[in-house]
Amino acid sequence: MKLIDKQSVSKNMGKRLAVNNLFKGIFVVAILFTLVVLAVLLYRIFTQGFSFISFDFFQNFASRKPEQSGIKAALVGSLWVMGVTIPIALILAVGTAIYLEEYAKKSKLNAFIQTNISNLAGVPSIVFGLLGLTVFVRFFDLGRSILAGGLTMALLVLPVIVVASQEAIRSVPKDLREASYGMGATKWQTILRVVLPAAIPGIITGSILAFSRAIGETAPLLVVGAFAFVNYLPENVMSTFTVMPIQIYNWAARPQPEFQDVAAAGIIILFIFLIVMNSVAVLIRNKFQKRY
Repeated sequence: MKLIDKQSVSKNMGKRLAVNNLFKGIFVVAILFTLVVLAVLLYRIFTQGFSFISFDFFQNFASRKPEQSGIKAALVGSLWVMGVTIPIALILAVGTAIYLEEYAKKSKLNAFIQTNISNLAGVPSIVFGLLGLTVFVRFFDLGRSILAGGLTMALLVLPVIVVASQEAIRSVPKDLREASYGMGATKWQTILRVVLPAAIPGIITGSILAFSRAIGETAPLLVVGAFAFVNYLPENVMSTFTVMPIQIYNWAARPQPEFQDVAAAGIIILFIFLIVMNSVAVLIRNKFQKRY
């Protein structure tokens, strides 16, 4: 019996190791395939668009001639839109997460709100565009403005940041809270001076991922009225605008082969923009991780 049991265990172990090696191989192949596709894509983009990147490319507006086309209006427009989106989304999302995690009592209403926030994180972006068109453009009469576009993008990323902020706040050790209460701090003082600083790495990570999605979105901004061709700079939040993804799409849709290279140059600028955003997030996260 002991011999049979050992043989049975040995066979089971062999099967488990074989299955483990099989899935490990599948995962390695999937990662390699993804890296190869990414490398080919980056190589194609950089070889096509790098020659078009120059000082004039940043100084020129969009043009019907590829050699005179630039990304100035789209780049400035993206900065304006993100300047509206980031503070509004962060304030509302972090405030919502603090209330749900620290103040709200467990109830059916709270569970209903939590479920809807999680579901909203997976809603297609075009739905938020229609919501922004109905509420901000028409009801509040903001028109085809940067403010309407920024508020729409804030709604788009709000559920993602709320969920990320909740997880970050929930992961703060209870010992820190109890030590703060033991020193005589109030609940708000504990949240402001202990919980939030400790949760900042998680909040920043989730927020940057959400903002990276926002800066690459096209459909919601097209719905709320962003232009595809702009040859001027916005003056304030009520100005009309365009953004980099829409400008890139406009170039890519043109029949002239040269515009494909201009679109590749625009993709490189957008790619660098995302790298800068993520680098800032990493620096902030590392700073607060060392502190706590």
